[in-house]
Amino acid sequence: MFRFLARFLGLALLAAGFVGLVIDGTRSIANNAVSLTPLGEVAFRLFPRSFPLLEPAVTRHVHPFLWDPVLLNLLLLPAGLVAFALGALLLWLGRKPPEPIGFLSGP
Repeated sequence: MFRFLARFLGLALLAAGFVGLVIDGTRSIANNAVSLTPLGEVAFRLFPRSFPLLEPAVTRHVHPFLWDPVLLNLLLLPAGLVAFALGALLLWLGRKPPEPIGFLSGP
C-alpha cells in the first residue's frame, strides 16, 4: 500500500514539476529573462491564511535558527525543481524490491 501511494504521489509531483517548468519557461520567453517561481510563492498561493503563520510558529516553538538560514533558503528554491526532486525520491522509495539473483541450496 505504501509503495502504491509513494509511486502515485511521485508521478503526480513529476507532472506538477513539469507543468511548473513549462509555465516558468513560457514566462521566461515572454519576459526575455529567466523567471522561476519560488516555492514560497507557490505555498503562499496555495495556503494564503496559514502560510504567514509559519514563521512565528517555527521561531517560537522550534528554533529561530531553523527559520532564517534553513527554511528561507528552501522557500527560495524553484518550485518545479523541488517537485521534480520530491517526485523522483518518492518514485525511488516506491520501487519494487530487486529480485534475488540466486539462493542457497545447502544446509
